[in-house]
Amino acid sequence: METSDAFQKTLHEIQNDVLEMSGMVARAIDRAVESLKRRDLTQAHHIIADDAKIDERRFAVEDRCIELMSAQHPVAGDLRIIVAILNIITELERIGDYADGIARIVIMIGDEPPLKPLIDIPRMAELTSEMISQSIQSFIRRDVELAKKVASMDGVVDGLHDQVFRELLTFMMVDPKTINRATRLTWVAHNLERAADRATNICERVVFTVTGKMEELGGSKY
Repeated sequence: METSDAFQKTLHEIQNDVLEMSGMVARAIDRAVESLKRRDLTQAHHIIADDAKIDERRFAVEDRCIELMSAQHPVAGDLRIIVAILNIITELERIGDYADGIARIVIMIGDEPPLKPLIDIPRMAELTSEMISQSIQSFIRRDVELAKKVASMDGVVDGLHDQVFRELLTFMMVDPKTINRATRLTWVAHNLERAADRATNICERVVFTVTGKMEELGGSKY
């Protein structure tokens, strides 16, 4: 059985792996929207290929958590931390899938002319990326107040999503020829909105880790 010091050392290493995974995911979101802005199909293909690395990191962390639980049989607070990590890496992996989805939409769009200048979607991506990074910081620090602050940003992302949807719907109603291009942009906005929801889920897990109580944070989960 591992000593307490060895347990804490391994747990610290696992948390660093989670931190690195969150960076991979945040960068994937940023790169996906950048590829949309630039119509960069090569970068979109790279994002899709790199999604496998995010999946691999999730499974590697999961294996280490299982090994740690088997060796140490942690109780109370330590067990909550490990369970939180298992939940967090699942959320991060799903956010990576949303970035992958955006990259696939970019490939579908190809060299079609832009429907409109992209303003709200890049802002959604910026906020979502920040939420991902800060939600993990709140976990590393066990900072409930930071977690709640990050989760409150979800409402801003939801508002931008609604604004994008209404604007694109107007385009489709005025000119049916824009339906395909507008629909694809709504898919991008939806993926970003869902990614922000996943970051909010991470914040909820932080609150549970510290307090032992589940608390619903942020905006809509639908």
